[in-house]
Amino acid sequence: MSAPSNGVDTTASSSKMPSTAPTSTAATAARGTPTTGAIRNNITNPSLSTTANATNKSHDKIAPLSLSLPIRSITNPQDGGTNDPNTAAAAAADPALAALRTASSSSDIRAALSALHARESSLTTRLSFVLASHQDLARSLSRLDNLRAGLGSQVIAARSVSNNMLAGAADTASHLSSRVRQLDLEKQRVEDTLRVVELVAELKACVAGVVGSMGAPQDWEAAAGYIARAARVPEEIVRSGFAAAVVPTVEVPDAPWVTLENARESLCVLFLREFWKAAKEDDPAKITRFFKLFPLIGRGDVGLDAYGQYVCQGVADRARAILKDGVGALGGADANAPATLRPKKDGIFYANALNLLFGHITQIVDGHGGLVERHYGGGKMIKVIERLQGEADVQGGIIVDSWSDERGVDRALTDVKSYPFSFLVQSFLPQNRGFGAPPRLNSPAPGTDGRSSEDEGVSMREVDALLSEIAIMLSRWSAYSHLLAQKCMESGVPEDTPLTTPEVLTKSNLSRKVSGKLVLPYNVLTTFFFRRSVEKAFQLDEWPTGLSLRMSKPIDCSPPFIISAVEDVMYIANTVIIRSISTSQRGVIDSVLPTISSLLGSDFVGMIQRKMRDECYPKPAIQGGFPPEDKIIQFIVLINSLDMAEEYLTRIISGILTPGEQSVNGGTGAPSQASSLRNSFPFKNDLKEVTTRLNNLHHSFTAKATELLSEGIKVLFSQVVRPRLRPILSDTFRDADYTMTEEELLDLCAANDENEDDVLEQVTRRFEEGWDALMKPIARLMTPKTFSTVLDYTAQHLARWLEKRVWNYAGSQTRGASPYGAIRMERDFSGIIGTISKGNYAVREVFGRTLQILMVANMEDEEWEELIVTDGAAGEDGEDGMLWVLSEDERRKARTIVRVA
Repeated sequence: MSAPSNGVDTTASSSKMPSTAPTSTAATAARGTPTTGAIRNNITNPSLSTTANATNKSHDKIAPLSLSLPIRSITNPQDGGTNDPNTAAAAAADPALAALRTASSSSDIRAALSALHARESSLTTRLSFVLASHQDLARSLSRLDNLRAGLGSQVIAARSVSNNMLAGAADTASHLSSRVRQLDLEKQRVEDTLRVVELVAELKACVAGVVGSMGAPQDWEAAAGYIARAARVPEEIVRSGFAAAVVPTVEVPDAPWVTLENARESLCVLFLREFWKAAKEDDPAKITRFFKLFPLIGRGDVGLDAYGQYVCQGVADRARAILKDGVGALGGADANAPATLRPKKDGIFYANALNLLFGHITQIVDGHGGLVERHYGGGKMIKVIERLQGEADVQGGIIVDSWSDERGVDRALTDVKSYPFSFLVQSFLPQNRGFGAPPRLNSPAPGTDGRSSEDEGVSMREVDALLSEIAIMLSRWSAYSHLLAQKCMESGVPEDTPLTTPEVLTKSNLSRKVSGKLVLPYNVLTTFFFRRSVEKAFQLDEWPTGLSLRMSKPIDCSPPFIISAVEDVMYIANTVIIRSISTSQRGVIDSVLPTISSLLGSDFVGMIQRKMRDECYPKPAIQGGFPPEDKIIQFIVLINSLDMAEEYLTRIISGILTPGEQSVNGGTGAPSQASSLRNSFPFKNDLKEVTTRLNNLHHSFTAKATELLSEGIKVLFSQVVRPRLRPILSDTFRDADYTMTEEELLDLCAANDENEDDVLEQVTRRFEEGWDALMKPIARLMTPKTFSTVLDYTAQHLARWLEKRVWNYAGSQTRGASPYGAIRMERDFSGIIGTISKGNYAVREVFGRTLQILMVANMEDEEWEELIVTDGAAGEDGEDGMLWVLSEDERRKARTIVRVA
């Protein structure tokens, strides 16, 4: 490409570079010294030419030449040179270059050149600083070179000392260490040789002793002891060539291992024969003698197997004797009496039989466990327990099957499952209206004998006997399982560690038979027993007699006044719960307690609810009248019954969860569990689950009973108390006129010839007379808890009524109370409130609004103004600490109750 006609004299520009600039090649390159190629590029690319000229500090001569360039060649590089992408990118990154490229006038070009000159000055300053620091760096490097030379000489001196002075000592130490190792090796070999010689000598003595003891002396304990000593010699030494060469003698030419093995076999056969001979002769000392010899000759498995067979045979013989001889074997009758005369099927024979079986096994495990562990090693008793459990499966299964057949359990289960519960079903059906209540509510229908359950084929006495027998059998099984679980625990486990059921029990046939033939029938029979007891309790229910709402008539019976079904049902509930817990079976608890909870909620509470709704509802006989007295009394008795049932169940559950206390039903005590739940349920998580079940039973029944109790109390208030309050309140305020002044009241008293004090007290006196006539008879019949609730409802109603009466005087100058009348009103209302809260001061809180309204109404003007000021500063609480239940607007409204004179 040809240069433009107005090209720049680059030679002249280059010749003007200062000759005193640094001569470093790198510095020259950094400062951008122009080359021939760069000069040529400057001609075609004005921006690069400007940058090179600025770097060479020759702007004084370049500026006039640059001004003569056409503006078009600067703003449009394509007209005068190549379009270099790198140049464009550099110009975009450098604001000075960008300004130069976009300059359109000479002033813009000068401004761009000034920026380039400033940048050049900054770069020059930085380069000068780097060159100045280079001298310090050179001095530091020179010092390092000197130190390195000194250290090198020291290293050479140290190496010469090491080579000349320490080399000999190192060689000597190495030689001594090698000799010491050789001596240690020789010593170890000598000791090993001596040990082998001693063991071979011991082996030879044992072989000789075994042969000698088995000869004429026939000292079996000595022979077994020699074999036990020989067993401590390592097998590789016994079978070594040295032992084979040294041990054999003329009398015992065989190899030592052959001799010992033959002796073991001979002694094992001999001991086994003598063991069974002693077992046949029933010689415990001889049995123990030979039982202890098996582990000495290395035949412990044979000994344990023989012992297991022996004890299992004893267990089987004992169980067969119990079933064959009946109670004579139990010590409950004459053993010499004929078998046909012994009451084998009576009482709890099979439960005792199972108890004796488990007791026999327990005695064996406890009495022989120490002997087995001492002579056979730790954990060996578990093998014996497994053999015993196998025999227990057989004999226990026979007892359970015999019991089930003898007692007709399958037939009983069929009967109870098909029992119709006719009385309960009919009781929940809609009742015929128009017939009077019978003398004794829920008594059997006319023409029946009151014991229809016996006629329907199910005897409660037999069911109760079956449940008692099953509970005893299950409790014995639980105690037996507890013992085996303790014996099967690993050694070293802390005592308070929860037990886990061992595998020998979980996989046993007896465990499955207990679940199928004891636990399952118990759960079914218990469900029937409890529900039939609830039905029978209501079927034979009796009500308290001699109750009256007239205070002049005395009551013969003692409180609480409840139906007899409550005590009967709670007594049965306590019996069933205690009996179920005595089984110590989670399967029983998980079934029985939810069943009791369900039956109490549906049948027991449902029956009382039906009585409240259909038989005893306090409904007026005529419109606008009051309910009959007998209905009110019956309704109160049912409310008391619910309250006491809840209290009785609370005592039952707390007595079980807190051992040592008494579970009381209606004043008669029943002992709680003899032992804590922790002892009854020792297995892992059982205690927690049982406690949860008991609490769920309590909470479920309490929730249902409380709900019905609350509804009953509301009905009693709305049907009995509130209608009788209306005439009492009307009579109380019959002549009360709070608009009268004091003078007007005195004139009225004089006109009627009445005493002023009597007139002032007549409101409180009339209310107290009416209140006592209404509430005292009810309080005499109800329990303290239920009457307290009735009193709360009544107090709330009266509080609303009194507050409404007070507000009637507010906001009117014609109907407003006089100052004296407001004082009388506060006095009368306080007397009424005191009568209501007599014996229960907490009831006064309900009347807080009424009392505060009257207090504000009777305030002096100064007190009211002070109250406004303090109320604004203290918010809801004044300086005197009073908690206001009235809003600010209500307080201002209360000030309008008293009319302004």
